[in-house]
Amino acid sequence: MRPGKVLIETDDIKQRVSELGEEISRNYHHEKPVLVTVLKGGVIFVSDLIRELSIPVELDFVSVSSYKKREKAGPAKIVQNLSGSVAGKHVIVVENIVDSGSTLNRILQELKDRGAASVEVCCLLDKKCKRKVDVDIRYRGFIIQDNFVVGYGLDYNQRFRNLPHIALLE
Repeated sequence: MRPGKVLIETDDIKQRVSELGEEISRNYHHEKPVLVTVLKGGVIFVSDLIRELSIPVELDFVSVSSYKKREKAGPAKIVQNLSGSVAGKHVIVVENIVDSGSTLNRILQELKDRGAASVEVCCLLDKKCKRKVDVDIRYRGFIIQDNFVVGYGLDYNQRFRNLPHIALLE
């Protein structure tokens, strides 16, 4: 397996991340949201996004296991929890890709159970065609079809995360 056709160019990603940062900054100009990023894939996205924000934010991470190679391995399991409290805080979950919505739904429910004042989602890639669980995505980078993609934090068996663009896996 290797990266194939480039689906989203580096400059297009940069432009869209900048737009998302501006939109979040406008909507949260009186708040200090907590960005909760899903490891490992979301690290590159949140690193670029946070630099586009003109507001103060807190940053936290969660690690969820649900993938095994190219196929889903079963229900999402939180393997690394938040380091701080989200009680009474506005939370934005920053996710690199949303497909079935099951993993994201698990995270959203956990944050609500912990007393977050509000919980919204910012994702780089949305595979709406794969949705099995209805999740509300307020901030969306790109809608993509049902393709396995790599790059910009997305991997195949821990490879290709470092690509500056999003490519199809061949």
